[in-house]
Amino acid sequence: MATGLLRKGWRNVREAGPRRLALTGVLVFIALIVARFGWGFTPDSELPVVSPAERAVYDFRSYLVADKNRIEQDQRVVMVVYDDQTLAELRKRSPLDRGLLARALANLDTMGAKAIGIDILFDQPQDEDDELVAALRAMRTPVAVGYANQATNEGSIEWEQEQYLNAFLARLEGSNAKPASVRLSDLFNVTRIWPEIRDDLPPVLGRRMIEEAGDGASTLPGYTGSIAYRLTRNTEEIPEFTSLPIQTLADPALREALKPAIEGRYVLIGGDIVDTDRVSTSLSEWSGAIEPPGLQVHATMIAQMLDRKALPKPLPITLWAFALLFVMMAVLTGLLEWGSWRIYALLGAQFVVMLGVPFVLAFRGVDTYGLPAVGWVIGWILAFTAVTSAARTAGAVQRNFAQGALGKYLPREMAEEIIEHPELLALHGEKRDICVVFSDLEGFTKMSHALQPEQVAKLVNRYLSLLSNAVLDNGGVLDKFVGDAVVAFWGAPIARPDDAERAARAAHAIWLAGEEFRSEVAAAEPHLPPIGRTRVGAHFGEAVVGNFGGENRIQYTALGDSMNTAARLEAANKSMHTKVLASRELVSRSGLDWWRPMGRIVLRGRKQPVEVFDIAPEWSAEDRAELGEAIGIAPTDAQAAVNRINALQERYGNDIAIENLLHRIRNLNEEGAYVLS
Repeated sequence: MATGLLRKGWRNVREAGPRRLALTGVLVFIALIVARFGWGFTPDSELPVVSPAERAVYDFRSYLVADKNRIEQDQRVVMVVYDDQTLAELRKRSPLDRGLLARALANLDTMGAKAIGIDILFDQPQDEDDELVAALRAMRTPVAVGYANQATNEGSIEWEQEQYLNAFLARLEGSNAKPASVRLSDLFNVTRIWPEIRDDLPPVLGRRMIEEAGDGASTLPGYTGSIAYRLTRNTEEIPEFTSLPIQTLADPALREALKPAIEGRYVLIGGDIVDTDRVSTSLSEWSGAIEPPGLQVHATMIAQMLDRKALPKPLPITLWAFALLFVMMAVLTGLLEWGSWRIYALLGAQFVVMLGVPFVLAFRGVDTYGLPAVGWVIGWILAFTAVTSAARTAGAVQRNFAQGALGKYLPREMAEEIIEHPELLALHGEKRDICVVFSDLEGFTKMSHALQPEQVAKLVNRYLSLLSNAVLDNGGVLDKFVGDAVVAFWGAPIARPDDAERAARAAHAIWLAGEEFRSEVAAAEPHLPPIGRTRVGAHFGEAVVGNFGGENRIQYTALGDSMNTAARLEAANKSMHTKVLASRELVSRSGLDWWRPMGRIVLRGRKQPVEVFDIAPEWSAEDRAELGEAIGIAPTDAQAAVNRINALQERYGNDIAIENLLHRIRNLNEEGAYVLS
């Protein structure tokens, strides 16, 4: 019976005419190519739609494999990190303090580590260089020192930096400190595979460490396949590797106490700093987890080498065989003219096989990076559509495929307009004048340590819900959540005349929502440490706004200096004791009269001063004007300004923000501004 149906289907195809038959043959051939080369024809090329989907499905497989094979914390590797607390204590952010590193190395050398790897590029001179060179040359423990060059890290290191790095490493010749490549593969902006092996680079950091420790058989020589990312049994509380702040390793008094954590392990030194040297991985891409530092990727590769886990890859002939099999399945299925339930059952079975094979292989330890799973499905569909179209001579069969979900954090009226005009969210960026609002919650991290993860999640969701409503009710676009921080903007994708007023009202509403949240938590959880205020920064300026990413992962966001300025204004609230700190650019456009001037300040990391204002609806218009006049005379007559402000302060009681203003007035720079430390 099936043979008769196939013959009938083939007869229909032939009767469609030679042109249609030729077109069908071409489409089937294209289907075969797609089924074989779904990942692209070369490692750094891709087929539109198909290749991004291949990577997304691969990430999903990787996450499922890691989730199924969860491990205990790996005790063979320890990370010694410069974290944000380290930088706060050092009061120095970049480059990382080399004197601290030298002292830590001296202590580590006595603790019995197998080998030490430094994921830091010494590519510019520092005062502590001689001290660090001396410490490295004195090391008895093998040390792998980070290396990179322009040829393989274009955009990450300049010519002058490479020359200095080479000179620095030359000073270590003859010692136990040897160069090691810290290059990671970031094809399509995600690190999924090992870096290629190049003659112009020393061994990758982990390989160099294991070689120098005398375990060359564990280096997976020649391996450039997938990185075997892992998850611990309780990822939220127990990371994959032990992480120690470097300042503790630099303290001789803690040497004996920390020795058990170091002895017999591979030690990696580098940064674990928010928004710096973060790496997207197959796990973070799928789960949406925080991107790990590059140091952790090196640690994962060391663990993979120690496990001798070289994942086998299917041969090219195997990939061709699978592609041909699935395309032929599509052709034969397209020729059948079965009743609906039988054809649907057959289609379901074939899709289960095509989608299931990659997952089965992945769970059996096969490297499925490059296995065209989506290509099989797309190739099957192309071939099936070509055959059924020709057989029925009813024109092309229209099929729409989902290309991924784009989350839109938009107010309702804006969403409705975008539905009518989808070109507003095209994959591009454009310069726009926007109003930006940043917020952050003081004291939440401290409070979260006293709670179970479920309680933390509940409180975070409640807090973000309150702030989200404040933004959306005022017509803003929710850009992102960063922990308990909220970023929003107005003016894109649709600009309105009252965007500045909306942003100002949202900023005030966010602060009020934060106060409401504080009251709720204090009443419901009286045993918890008190939560601080919600700090808010607001600014108006130019940014590049649009959809950024790729076909399988798109984020509508804004980039540019205006975003950074708003973030710094939010942070400035902490030292100025203000509530909502806004720039003159936003205030002048808001049309609201509740702003009181707070002087001119130089934000951290900036040179030009910014005139800032705080929301004070309880102040009268006359008093706000009087405060502005007093601030205006401060650069030429600070004492007169202080006297006038003191008189104002008596009317409103104790106001710590005004006390801070008085301090700043007494410490203005030559330009009449106060420089925030």
